Amino acid sequence: MNVYFDNAATTPLHPKVIEKMNSVLSNDFGNPSSIHSYGRKAKVAIEEARETISDFINAKPSEIYFTSGGTESNNFIISGISRAVFEEKSKYEIVSTNVEHHSIIDTIEALKMFGIKNKLVPTNKFTSSEINTIEESISNNTSLVTSIYVNNETGSINPIDKISKLKKENDVLLHSDAVQALGKFKIDVQKLEIDSLTGSAHKINGPKGIGFAYLKSGTPITPLLFGGSQERNRRGGTENVAGILGFAEAIKIKNENLIADFNKASYLKQKFIEGIKSIDSKHININGGSKTSPFILNINLDSEYYNTDAESLIMYLDINGVAVSSGSACTSGTIKASHVLLAAGFKPKDAAGAIRFSFGYQNTIEEVNYALEVLQKLAKKFRIS
Repeated sequence: MNVYFDNAATTPLHPKVIEKMNSVLSNDFGNPSSIHSYGRKAKVAIEEARETISDFINAKPSEIYFTSGGTESNNFIISGISRAVFEEKSKYEIVSTNVEHHSIIDTIEALKMFGIKNKLVPTNKFTSSEINTIEESISNNTSLVTSIYVNNETGSINPIDKISKLKKENDVLLHSDAVQALGKFKIDVQKLEIDSLTGSAHKINGPKGIGFAYLKSGTPITPLLFGGSQERNRRGGTENVAGILGFAEAIKIKNENLIADFNKASYLKQKFIEGIKSIDSKHININGGSKTSPFILNINLDSEYYNTDAESLIMYLDINGVAVSSGSACTSGTIKASHVLLAAGFKPKDAAGAIRFSFGYQNTIEEVNYALEVLQKLAKKFRIS
């Protein structure tokens, strides 16, 4: 049996998404910026897709900007807002956490060249944000607070609604990387009262190479890409029509199945946890705490009892037909200890032995049972005698 449990890295295209994109690629090839009928048809389709996505998060269509994916969206938002506020109000600090996705952490680091400083505040042992720690880090010079919605490695859920109260009290803007939350949790940007949010299609059975940035009306921002007037002069470049429409189709499917998919993932994860505890309840740790996404299960092997060489662990599972990740997909090409688990206080050897299982709508209980059989064999093989 071959089992795919790496849905947090990417997901298989839904058949309806493939059907939609094939139709667009075959028939609707016009450039949306062209004024003839081919261009107008593509433009109308894009605006309908924008409305579908904006409705899904309770935003205005004009607040949705299409990008090439989550990484570009986070770069666009973090860089664009912080630089704009720096120019307007001379505020030069960004407050974030030390367990963010690298598209946040690395962007914040790069902004130092523009005189914008950062404060990466520590999280708790479950990799969740602590409200008081964030509040203590906000100063009169803070322009932006950014916190990941669902951690891409551990699945821990952050209290974005509570953080939004801090931003109102301190006159700062709030951003959330919602790549691992979109299509899995009900997101209402109006109720959350946040200023920006990002999402990616290929995490929800849509195509790669397309994402969006939600930017609340009136929020200051400078463009990341120049040379085109697309996306209301804020994101230049000819729109990926097939990708955008595929994204909207994936959103429609998720909207129809949000509760069913959530409940199924919860069931699979619970059965997986029960199975892991029966294998070794003492030396295989389940990470992220009690408040985690049902779509992500992060475990790590105790280095005092197991060989925790990450590459060997992942390859063993792969050879036996189970595809998983040692951490976020963007760092899986260079196997090393997870910065998220290191930030949570794990020793490097223990953090190196982390394995992330992540579930999609297509996974079954039979696949969970098979993966547990392989994991039991792994525990015996990698146990230090």
